[in-house]
This record gives sequence, structure tokens and C-alpha cells, in this order.
Amino acid sequence: MNSLNIAWLMIRRTILRKRGFIAFFLLPCLVVSGAVLLFGSEQGTRAVIPYVNEDQGAAGEWILDELGQKEEYLLKPMNNVAELKEAIAQQKGSSGMIIPANYTNDLLENKQAEVQLVELRVSESSYTLRAAVEGLVAGLNQSASTVLAATNAASGEAPDPAQVQAKFEQLLVELGKHQISGEATDLQIYPKPGLNNVTGFTIMFMMGLLTSAVAVIMEDRRQRTMARVYTAPVRASEIALGNFLGSFAIGMIQIVLVLGISRWVLHYDAGIPFGIHFLILAAFMLVSMGIASTVAGLIRESKNANMLNSLIITPTCMIGGCFWPLSIMPDYMQKLANFVPQKWTIQAVETVSAGGTLSDITLPLLILGGMAAILLTVGSVILRPSQPGVDS
Repeated sequence: MNSLNIAWLMIRRTILRKRGFIAFFLLPCLVVSGAVLLFGSEQGTRAVIPYVNEDQGAAGEWILDELGQKEEYLLKPMNNVAELKEAIAQQKGSSGMIIPANYTNDLLENKQAEVQLVELRVSESSYTLRAAVEGLVAGLNQSASTVLAATNAASGEAPDPAQVQAKFEQLLVELGKHQISGEATDLQIYPKPGLNNVTGFTIMFMMGLLTSAVAVIMEDRRQRTMARVYTAPVRASEIALGNFLGSFAIGMIQIVLVLGISRWVLHYDAGIPFGIHFLILAAFMLVSMGIASTVAGLIRESKNANMLNSLIITPTCMIGGCFWPLSIMPDYMQKLANFVPQKWTIQAVETVSAGGTLSDITLPLLILGGMAAILLTVGSVILRPSQPGVDS
């Protein structure tokens, strides 16, 4: 009962204080919302394709219409070829496309007509764009040949260019209706695009709250509040359990709030069931609490609490893959990533997003649980509430 009272007092102390409400509830919602809008929106994952259409006929417009209907491409018109190449050089687009002048006429005259692609480097998006454009060009060539053959057979003499043009445009209109189409099925073979960054920034901010937690502990130690609490007629184990339950409850409220806003307000679908997503972030929250208690036990001066961000939070987030994929880092840094909780949290989230189940993330959860148990044990041993600190 004493532990529950202590936990409730801690929750009231955090929620009812303006500073605590902003730090623990308002800021996480703003940060997660910003991360979802930047990295989780569908438009943010679409490849930007600058293009120049110099063709005055129907073929060039048909290619642009077909590509524009694909969710993975965002077409951006350019005024001329020089402007397009400049945009590609400045990496304002993954690949550029140039539809030459008289492209439609060349098709209908059986001349060699090609759509030019401008690439700064070969990538997955540039390769898929090339495959899509080549497929469309091949279809146009076949359609033009069919129209020419049908017109020649009907007239028995040189076809009228205007008649050929009209039949070709009519055929493209029918093709654009897509009366026969396939249905794309998401097999969940890969994680949702942008999920790595959204998860990384979310857990980075969750770790950023360690500074607030350590500051509260340092304040209680400086004012000897912690020492007075431990002299009360309450067992030390009940006090420790109450502090743990209070901190854990605040963390759970924060996780529910963050997941609720991203799912039901911003409508961001991470491809993860709510319960499993909550479980993964709760395991990471336990590790964060262990780090906070351990660091608070080691720090004796309040001014040193500001060094947490530069010495612990930012370096571990960089090593753990919050800002970039682990695969681009050197081998020795990939090995170091095994010792930070961010790596295992992101791995668990991506595994479930790619179609995994709870059994598939047993190892990451066990590692996070082991880290939390070790850090919480060490923190409870070295916290020493009777020591007021150097600056008290």
C-alpha cells in the first residue's frame, strides 16, 4: 500500500507540474508528430522525378499520365533540359526523364524513338523507374505498329497521317482506362518505408527525457528530500518499488499517448499491432529507467547532468541506428551497436513491420529485458539516497 501511495504521489508531482507536463507529455507528442510528417508520410517516401516533355503529341502525355498514377513516383515538370540536369546534380530528384520532340510522330513513322533518362547514380528507385519507362515505351511501340498495320490493311495504300494519329490517340485512350488490371498485395516482406526514422526519433526523445529524470533525482538529493524519505517508518524496498511504479506508470502513459496520436490522429500505419508495439517501447522504457537510475547514482554535481545528452544519449542513438541504417556503418560500429538498446528496439519494430510475430522478436525483447534488469539493479545499489551530493 505504501508503494502505491508513493507511486501516486510521483505521478501527481509530474502531471500537475507545468514543467513536467510539457516535458513528459506535450513535447513527445510534438516530436513524434514531426517525425511522422517528415519520414512517415507516403509523399515523403515517393521518388521525385523531374521531367521535360518536348513532345506535342499524345504519346508523351500518355507516359506522364501512366507514371503519375503510380504511388511511388512524384513527377515534377522542368522548363528545359539544362534545368532538369541541374536538379539531378543538386539531388532534387532521384532520376530525370526527357521525352524528345516529335516523339509521337516518330513512333507513327516507324522511326527509332527513345525516352532519355538522366541518373546521377544507380539506385533502387532509378532502376525501377527505368524498368517502368522501358515497359511503357515498348507498349507504345507495339501500339503504334498495330495502328499502322491496321490502317495499311484497311486502305491498301499509303495511310493518311491524320487518320493514323486519330486512331493512335483513340487506342491510347482505351489503354488508359485499364479495363484489365492487377491487384497489388502487400506481402509484408520489408518494413514500412520511413519506419526506421520514425522509431529512431521516437526512442531518441524517450531517452532525452533521462535528463529530466536525473534532474529530479539530483534536486531531491540536493534538498535532502530523498534522505528524509528513507528515514520514514517505511521499508526501503517499498520506497524503491513506489518510485519504480510511479516512473513506469508515467512512461506507459507517455507511450500510449504517442502511439495513439500517431495511429488515430495522424493515421500513420506502421504495420504493427498496437499491443506488440506497446510491448517493445515498454521494454525500451525499462532500459531507459535503468540508465537514468545508474547515471543519477554516479553523478554527484547537478551541473554534470547536462552532459547526459552529449555523452550518452546522442552517441548511443548514432551507434544504434536512429539516424541512419546500421548497414552503412563500419563493421566495428555495427558490433558496438549490439550493446545499445536502440539497435534492438528498432530491429524488433522492423521485424514485426515486415510480417514477423511476437515469437520472432523474442531475442530483442530478452536482450532489452536483460539490459533493464542489470541497469536497474546497479542503479538501485549505487543511488545512495543518504548522500546529498557535492552541491547540496
